[in-house]
Order: sequence, then structure tokens, then C-alpha cells
Amino acid sequence: MADLTAALHRLPTPRCAYLYDTDVLRARAGQLRAAVPPRTTLLYAVKANGHPDVVRTMAQQCDGLEVASGGELALAVTAGADRIVFGGPAKTDTELTAALKAGALLNVESPHELRRLAALGANTDICLRVNRAEGSLTGSHTMTGTPTPFGIDETQLPSVLADIPPGLRVIGFHLHAVSNNLDGPAHAAFLTDAIDWSLKTAFSYDIPLRVVNAGGGLGVDYLTDASIDLTPLSSVQVPDGVELILEPGRWLAADAGWYATEVLDLKTTHGRTFAVLRGGTHHFRLPAAWGYSHPFQIIPIDEWPHPYPRLQVTDTPVDAVGELCTPRDVLTRNQHVPRLRTGDLLVFPRAGAYGWDISHHDFLRHDPPTFLTLP
Repeated sequence: MADLTAALHRLPTPRCAYLYDTDVLRARAGQLRAAVPPRTTLLYAVKANGHPDVVRTMAQQCDGLEVASGGELALAVTAGADRIVFGGPAKTDTELTAALKAGALLNVESPHELRRLAALGANTDICLRVNRAEGSLTGSHTMTGTPTPFGIDETQLPSVLADIPPGLRVIGFHLHAVSNNLDGPAHAAFLTDAIDWSLKTAFSYDIPLRVVNAGGGLGVDYLTDASIDLTPLSSVQVPDGVELILEPGRWLAADAGWYATEVLDLKTTHGRTFAVLRGGTHHFRLPAAWGYSHPFQIIPIDEWPHPYPRLQVTDTPVDAVGELCTPRDVLTRNQHVPRLRTGDLLVFPRAGAYGWDISHHDFLRHDPPTFLTLP
């Protein structure tokens, strides 16, 4: 926290910044690698945080990168990733061509995508993304066992496998099921089931199974410091000759990032006290998108160079709200503060994943935050 505070003090006022710590990224990758079973490949999901320093660090610390767009593919190539896996339900021909050129393993989402690859003259190994009939995990977003645009309906898989175009070789399945799961034993059971299902399906259709891609889904709790228990993952048995791919993003990056923003105003309206910030959901959309109050810490700033009085509230709950012209620009509701002044900083932890990257940056055209990389 000392390095973070020092870095923020050096910024011009009004301060507003994202800070990413590459040492934390390295430590998280090491913790995850120590927890997974042999024959597991770790790919960082670039969608969680595409900052070039983060992507480059994860390309070095993980076995490769998972991407879901041409823009993310370009980041992965620039970062020098040893392995790239490309997924997503709406790949363009340009993106497919670029993925083939980069040597990426494609997770194919539909029979139409198979035909489009064939029309491009593809001669490559692929995995099929499958929306299985039953979803076995809980989390913030369910991908399988329910109608979604992701993957091939399991009931349609026989007809798809019977009509694989020449030049395309199915070597495995992509079975990503859920985002932000906090149940470690349930996740281990899901991985075991994904492997078992893939083995049985591959045997039934004479597929030389080499890859079981179970996606991401390793979760963190934004209201506490808890996250998924990785210990049960070591019990998963990965057969010889099969590669289990995991594509975590949130668990790797969330704790490596902070969003910090200055208090511009303090006001009480209809009995509620608001801390109005130089920032908001256009920078850090996740709390509003998920409907929760993100905890914050206060960094006191003692300097007050202005000629007008400094506002202060003590021993009271506040709502931390942004600079946008909408009542939905809220990061936190009803968090108690012992003392808060205009000019102080609110720091939101666990902002290293799905923070800036999912936010509506251009609404009102406010200046972006500063981006700092530690150490």
C-alpha cells in the first residue's frame, strides 16, 4: 500500500488513476500453477484486463493467452505469447484469418463457423465449444445448461461431428460453464466431469482427444477478501495424452489492480451523504453492472492549496458517486467513514479485472484516468 500511496501522491490533482502491480500478477500465477494438477495448461484471459503491461506479464508467467477478438489477438502477438487460444461467438473472417496466421487454436462456436473456416482454406486443428445440457456450477454468469449464444447445443453435436469440413481436425472440446465461481470443491468436480464427458464423447465419435478446455470461472468475492479455494483442484486427474486448459482472468488479475479517485465534493441531499468523485462507472463499471457496493479505502491527502474552505464529514455513511449526469453512476452505497474530506482519495481494491476494460469510457467524454504500473 505504501508504494501505491506514494505513486498517487505524485499525480496532479484532481487525482484519478488505475494502478496495476506486476509483482502481484506473478505471485497469483505462481499460486495457481502450484494448485493445478499435472498436464494443466494455464492461459490468461485477456478480456479481464488488456493493459499491455498486464498482458506482457501474463504472457511470461502463464503458458499463453486466451483471446476473444482481433484486438486481443494483436495484443497477444505483440506480447510474444507462446500459446494463443481464440474463442468467441462472432469471429469475423478477418479475425479468423489473423488467428490462423498467428497459429492460434480456435474454439469453434457453430457449424456455420466451421463452414466459414473451410471457405478460408483452413487446414488446422480445432476445438468445438459445446453448450452442455446441464450446467453444474453457480456464479455471476452462466454459459451452459441454458440458452446462450455460446457454443454448440449438446443435442446438435452428433450432426455437427458428422459433417466436419475437410482440413479441419477436431482435437478437443471447450466447455467453459460459468464466471466467478467461489466454490472450490464444485469447480474440481466440474473439471473432473468435463474430462470424463470429453473422453466418452471422443470415444463415441472416434475423435483423437488431446484437449479439454474448461475455460475460466475462478472467482473472487468483491465484498470481502475471500476468493475460491484452489486446494481441491489438485485432486483432478488429467489422463496421459490429454491437456487440460484453464483460462482464468479475474482470479489472476483482480487483486493486482486498484482504482483510485479524488473526492471533489461532499453533499447531503434528502438525508443521504454523497462523496462526488473525479471518476465513476465510466472508468469502473463493475459495481453498477453487477448491482453491488464496492468497498473502498481512504487515503488522506493533507495538502489543501485552495482558497475556499475544505469540506469534511465524520462518523457517517456515504455513497461514493461519480461525475456522470446519471443517478446510476454509483460505486458504493452506505459505507461508513470515520472522516472524509474533499481532496482525499478513495481507493477501490480488486479492480484489476473487468474494471476499465468493460466500462463505457466515452459517455460525457471526461478525461480518462492515469494508468500506472508497479513496481
